[in-house]
Amino acid sequence: MILNEKIKAAVVQLMGVNGEDLGIVSTKEALQMAKEQGVDLVCMSLASSPPPCQLVNRTNYKEQVIKENAKNRKAEKGVKVKEIRLSAYIEDHDYDTKKRQAERILSSGDAVQLIVKLEKKESQEAKRLIEQLIKELTHCGKQDKGIQVSGKQVVANLLPL
Repeated sequence: MILNEKIKAAVVQLMGVNGEDLGIVSTKEALQMAKEQGVDLVCMSLASSPPPCQLVNRTNYKEQVIKENAKNRKAEKGVKVKEIRLSAYIEDHDYDTKKRQAERILSSGDAVQLIVKLEKKESQEAKRLIEQLIKELTHCGKQDKGIQVSGKQVVANLLPL
């Protein structure tokens, strides 16, 4: 990050404090504008000519850069898949608890895998349970694939919006 007098270019592509385009101006003129407004002149990139610069409040700019870096780090990690296990004949209170848990996971940006372990002939009941849960979670997640019914379990994946 190059600030104020350290910018060596003769002219810069200037953007205002609120992101408005102020056109190509001389560096001296841009520094004068920055001093008048009580902000800093920041060079965004040296890759182009004239270099793009912006008038920014330094404290707000640093906070914005920190937030952007944190967001990029989270995006690099990728989406985690968290598993939630249910039973086919679940009580209403337990169902609500599992639903809230899934909402919290989806809203934090991670995916959810809903699993219902089967005993005897519960596959239709388990499939109905998962369909209902998916329908109730449409406001914070979307279904990845169809519902997979295997011999011992019923599985559905939800991705965050």
